[in-house]
Amino acid sequence: MHRIPFNRVNWVTSSFLIGTALTALIGVPIYLYKVGLDWFQFAMFFFYLTASMMSITVGYHRLFSHLSFKAKTPVKLFTLIFGACAFENSCLNWASDHRLHHKHVDHDEDPYDISKGFFWAHIGWLLFKLDPEPEMNNVADLRKDKLVMWQHKYVHWIGFTVGVAIPMILGYFGNMLMGLDPWTGALGGFLIAGVARIVVAQHCTFFINSFCHMIGRQPYSTSHSARDSAIMAFFTFGEGYHNYHHEFQHDYRNGVKPWQWDPSKWTIWTLSKLGLVEGLRRVPDGRILLAEMGEARRKAQQDLAAVRAYGPGAAQRAADAMHEIVEKLSANYQELEKAVADRVQLSREAMNEWQNETRSLMNELRRTYASVSA
Repeated sequence: MHRIPFNRVNWVTSSFLIGTALTALIGVPIYLYKVGLDWFQFAMFFFYLTASMMSITVGYHRLFSHLSFKAKTPVKLFTLIFGACAFENSCLNWASDHRLHHKHVDHDEDPYDISKGFFWAHIGWLLFKLDPEPEMNNVADLRKDKLVMWQHKYVHWIGFTVGVAIPMILGYFGNMLMGLDPWTGALGGFLIAGVARIVVAQHCTFFINSFCHMIGRQPYSTSHSARDSAIMAFFTFGEGYHNYHHEFQHDYRNGVKPWQWDPSKWTIWTLSKLGLVEGLRRVPDGRILLAEMGEARRKAQQDLAAVRAYGPGAAQRAADAMHEIVEKLSANYQELEKAVADRVQLSREAMNEWQNETRSLMNELRRTYASVSA
């Protein structure tokens, strides 16, 4: 206990985060045991979780923090209202912290710096006041947005009214219409669509700051700790492809491959077809492939150096074979790099050929490396 810096504890935030977690962990199981879960309570939980999470991913994150697209008033208003229901602070504060994270990732100025440990990146940075407190001097563009500033001023009232009071009211009248005890319905609305949903939404968001900087693949860059995780993408509406996002932060997509789970990307695309958003920012396919090929070449060079360290003999023959693979990867990378720099229009067939050859070379390299290290 003597190691806890009580002078830096953020008592309001800490009380809320710990209080809601304990209420959800204790109150919800008791309620479900005593009352059970009906379809109406489940439907409210599902709607509010989807609305609040999508408002964070589509609104707070991709729209306001990264300006990945432009949105009409209905979309902005929806994401600001239901973003407030997640109780992750105002959009203005959230975007400021997140922009700092990208600018200073893995360094002291990063609010949720993973190098300070899993706990700090996940929730510690919220429980304790940052030292020094970062200045909100990176959101001048958002300060000009009247809707953003309205939400910033009334965020807690909006969150409580829409995210807690309304589920209670709906639960009350829902039970009344079904001939059940209305106060039991109100309690269910408070516990399930209110508190439990808040806790789930918050920790899903926090997992991006913690797990997605510790566990997963780094197919685009190892210059930062961000990682891609298909599992976390499922729980965070597409935000789990974090290595890609840190490398190409202004792209409206996180799951850039067609098969990757990214409901936020699909929602933004659908809204664009409905005329509610526009100006979707996309990284050219050539630049994405170049990043993948560059990372493959780096990994190949690393494996080659490891094999050469074994010395002469069989390892030397393997090193010679691996050297040829590295040379081919480098030649392909330089060819694509020149095409991207010259803004050559690359066909889908040409890029598929480069990608397939890269995968084939990497598979061959892995087999060669395995034969030596076995």
